[in-house]
Amino acid sequence: MEYTGSQYQGERREDRLEGKGEYILPTETRYEGEMKDGMFHGQGTLYFPNGSKYEAQWDSGIALEGKYTFADGLQFEKEKWPYCDGYDRRFYTEICHGLKPAGRSQLTNLDPPRKIPEDCYDCGDGFYDPVSRVVNDYQHRFLRNAGQSIQLLHSVLSC
Repeated sequence: MEYTGSQYQGERREDRLEGKGEYILPTETRYEGEMKDGMFHGQGTLYFPNGSKYEAQWDSGIALEGKYTFADGLQFEKEKWPYCDGYDRRFYTEICHGLKPAGRSQLTNLDPPRKIPEDCYDCGDGFYDPVSRVVNDYQHRFLRNAGQSIQLLHSVLSC
């Protein structure tokens, strides 16, 4: 191992890597699990530097079956994978955080967005009605009379 740059901490038998242990490769990829005769053998997980991992059942260094999980928690599925298909090209983190797919409008981070009456303007804490010149909250309760700055904004937006 001194020649390859790898490290091992764990059980040994007759000076061979055998039993449970942790094997760290020079690439900083590390394996935690069972070893036999210096090879991955039994249940074990490869942890990659980018945060992803591969959990598998190993036989003499060969993965018989396993599960790959990306760093963001998305699990890879070989068939019928519901992620990044022809209809929905979003990243998994975008799906988890509520970003809408192409073709579906998303005007705000709120889902569903606030209901603003037609011909009114969102003020952040309510909406401005240019006819009555007042700001109401989103439940249509009076908040304040509109000042000159809101009236100026309305005249600019109406152009």
